[in-house]
Amino acid sequence: MKPFVIVALTGLWCTACADYSPKPSGYFRIDLTEPHYSLHEFQYCKAEISSQTMIIPAQATQEGECFNIVYPNLNVQIYCSSFPIKTTTLASWMEESVAFVHHQAKKPTAIKEQVFENQEQKVYARVFHIQGNTASPTQFILTDSMHYFFRGALYFDHTPNQDSIAPVLEYINNDIHLFIETFQWNR
Repeated sequence: MKPFVIVALTGLWCTACADYSPKPSGYFRIDLTEPHYSLHEFQYCKAEISSQTMIIPAQATQEGECFNIVYPNLNVQIYCSSFPIKTTTLASWMEESVAFVHHQAKKPTAIKEQVFENQEQKVYARVFHIQGNTASPTQFILTDSMHYFFRGALYFDHTPNQDSIAPVLEYINNDIHLFIETFQWNR
């Protein structure tokens, strides 16, 4: 019995002297693959979209077309809607879209706005990058100022944490910028 007590006490003594410190929480590694793009045509427009996405038609409206660009491997969706402009709708849609950006950004650290213009294709865009933990960190609007209006909003399918979503957000923002640069209205 004496050897058993000595071994047990030695084991307790060795483990009691070890410095234990818990490991900090980490995030899963996200492997982002090289994107490939193809041209997709919709009712009012066409643009290049990543091959890693799925286009899912959303609830149709009488006024326009709604669809979602879904990144299934990244748990991300871009909600899109496109409408023909009637006499007074452009100003109201622009105001509503900008108000929605500010509503989403209840506690932003900043809202950065980028302007894109392609006068040859008559595509004028505004992209809003909302800094901080927000449900929709990127939103954008496109118009030709005369006939059509397009709106997109990026949403993560989980609670946003600026640090953990940063690589995915940069990756998706590059796709959004290419979408805008290749965007054309169907006439």
